[in-house]
Amino acid sequence: MTRVNKQIILAKRPQGMPDNNTFQFVKKDVADVKDGQILIKTLYVSVDPYMRGRMENVESYVEPFKLNEVIDGGSIGEVIESKSDRFKEGDVVTGMFGWQEYYVAGENEVRPIDPSIAPITTHLGILGMTGLTAYFGLLDIGKPKEGETIVISGAAGSVGSTVGQIAKIKGTRVVGIAGSDEKISYLKDELNFDEGINYRTTDDIKSDLQRACPDGIDVYFDNVGGEISDAVMTQLNRYARIPICGAISTYNMEETDIGPRVQQTLIKKSALMQGFTVGNYSDRFKEGAQQLGQWLQEGKLTYRETIREGFDNIPDAFLDLFRGKNIGKLLVKVANRQYG
Repeated sequence: MTRVNKQIILAKRPQGMPDNNTFQFVKKDVADVKDGQILIKTLYVSVDPYMRGRMENVESYVEPFKLNEVIDGGSIGEVIESKSDRFKEGDVVTGMFGWQEYYVAGENEVRPIDPSIAPITTHLGILGMTGLTAYFGLLDIGKPKEGETIVISGAAGSVGSTVGQIAKIKGTRVVGIAGSDEKISYLKDELNFDEGINYRTTDDIKSDLQRACPDGIDVYFDNVGGEISDAVMTQLNRYARIPICGAISTYNMEETDIGPRVQQTLIKKSALMQGFTVGNYSDRFKEGAQQLGQWLQEGKLTYRETIREGFDNIPDAFLDLFRGKNIGKLLVKVANRQYG
C-alpha cells in the first residue's frame, strides 16, 4: 500500500514576520525504498531561529530554503523499512529531513541514536546542534576564566541556558537576560544563574546591568542583537570577548537594522567580537558531544524542553520562537514510536 506523506513547504518568502501564507501543507506519495536506503517515520522536528534567515533569498552561511520545497531542519525519526545493512526496523535516527511525516534516506544521510543513554529529544537539544553551539561558542570564542562575569542574552532559550550552565562549570559569575519573570526564575532557581534581568519590564537595562555586573562584563554571549546588545556594549571590560551566535531581535525587521557603531568600543576595550555558526566546528562534534554527555550524566547540566504536539502545529510553533513563548528547546512531536 502506498503511504501518503504530509509535508510543509515554503510557499512564499516573508516580509517581516512570517504568517500562515508563508507555509503550505501538501501531500505526496512516499517513494519506494531502494537498496541502501531506509524509510523514516518522523517522531520530532526542531524549530530554530536560524530557519527565519533561510527563508530569505540572500547569500548566507547556508543555502536559502527553496520555494515550493520542504522546509528542512533537524529531525528525529524511526526506521520503519530498511534496505540497508546499517539499519533495521525500529532504529531511531536523526538528520536534516525536516518538516514532513516520512522521509526516504540514504544510509549515510542520518546517524543512529541510542535511546538508552538519554531521551531521544536531547539529540535535537542539549546533545545536538544547540548544545554544541553553546559549547563551542562559549569555550572557543568566549574563553571564560574563573571569577569573570558573563552576560547571556536570550538566556532561557536552548542555547543560552546551556551557555550559562557551562559558564558556571567554569567558575564564572553568570547573568542572564530573558523576557519574562518565569524565565528569570528558571535561570536563577533551576540553573543557578547569579542574576537575571527581565528586559520586558526593566525601566533602565543599563542600570540593571551595572547592578548585576558590578565588576563589568568580561564575556557577552549574544543571541539577540538590537538594543539589548547596545546596552551590554557600554559595560564591557578590557579584553572582553563577544561570541555572536544570533540576532533574533532583527530577523523579522522589514528595514535595515541601524544602531550604535561598535568600532570605538572594541578599540578602547581591546575587545574581541566574533560571529560563528556551529558548522565551523563540524570536525570537533564528537569532542563536544562527549563532553556534554559526560556533564549531563554527572548532573552538571540540565535542560528543559517546550514540546508542542501535532504535525499541523509546526508553523505556529516556529512563530512561537519570536513570541518568546518557549523555555529551553522548542520541539514538535509528530508521532509515537512504532517499535519502541
